Amino acid sequence: MNSLTIALAGLGGVVLAGVIAHGAWQARKAGPRRPEEPAVEPREPVLQEPTLDGAERIEPAVNEEPMSPLPMAPRRASLRVDALIDAIATLTVETPVSGEMVLGHQPPTRRAGSKPFLIEGLNAETGEWEAPLAGQHYSELQAGVQLANRTGALNEIEYSEFVQKIEPFAEAIGAMADFPDMLDAAGRARELDAFASQCDAQLAVHLQARSAAWSVGYIHQHAARHGFVPGMVPGRLVLASTEEGAPPVLTLTFDSQAALADDPSRAAVRDVTLSFDVPQTDPVADPFVAWQASAQALSLGMDAVIVDDNGQPLSPAGFAAIGNELSQLYHTLSERDLAAGSAAARRLFS
Repeated sequence: MNSLTIALAGLGGVVLAGVIAHGAWQARKAGPRRPEEPAVEPREPVLQEPTLDGAERIEPAVNEEPMSPLPMAPRRASLRVDALIDAIATLTVETPVSGEMVLGHQPPTRRAGSKPFLIEGLNAETGEWEAPLAGQHYSELQAGVQLANRTGALNEIEYSEFVQKIEPFAEAIGAMADFPDMLDAAGRARELDAFASQCDAQLAVHLQARSAAWSVGYIHQHAARHGFVPGMVPGRLVLASTEEGAPPVLTLTFDSQAALADDPSRAAVRDVTLSFDVPQTDPVADPFVAWQASAQALSLGMDAVIVDDNGQPLSPAGFAAIGNELSQLYHTLSERDLAAGSAAARRLFS
């Protein structure tokens, strides 16, 4: 083989290598964007039983860049019967009954249809209403069934189920039960449901990829930089509240099928939704500010455009208009003693 043949063979090898490299580069460019560097797989939050107040606990995952833990506020007290949102039955006893007796005879499930109900007792020693506890005695009890939630108003069938569950409980502990009139309760329920339906708001914007799609890891990496951790559901990340047991301040969601793909690094995502639940979130946490700031920061980092539900770009002026409407909504809820983030509001808007 002469020198010319050897040179041509060598040149051909270089060209072939170049073609292969170019093809690989094009394939990578065409695929979804991936994290800048291999990220430590976040630890999934641990699913725990619901707490007494029905709040979902979320244990933050471990990020690739550990952040200083946020100071946690004291845990919220357990939920209380509230005349504002409950139809209340009084249970009168001749002599105080023990917490053990009350706990031993409570209905196994405290729901009437889609409406939860609570049972609490008047502590004979402290004079405070509380969820029944062993070792305590109660001079009076009451049971309250929720008048409305996001499934609608309490109806006559649900009210009847409530009565059917409380009557044998009252008989078992030697109490005389006095129930509110069913038609009055149903009327209150419809009125409360009408108010709630007008004030229920969940603000959301979409971040849409301007050019290349994103991989799941790419989304997780950018979200983690702004404090988001994986939620309980695939395709859902949350910005946790500093209040223990409270709902997240913000949620970031995307296609769950992409999150469950055999190879999430190759699943292409072009749209994520950033939202917060207005009645569930305490304004003290500044959810609107966090929502707007997170949308803008993520849009810059991920090369995305911010759009509304109709696909229209959302400008700073648009955010300002939403902020004004939000202030009015906060005022309306507070006037009804259902301030956003309060225990009553979280129960009603659930």
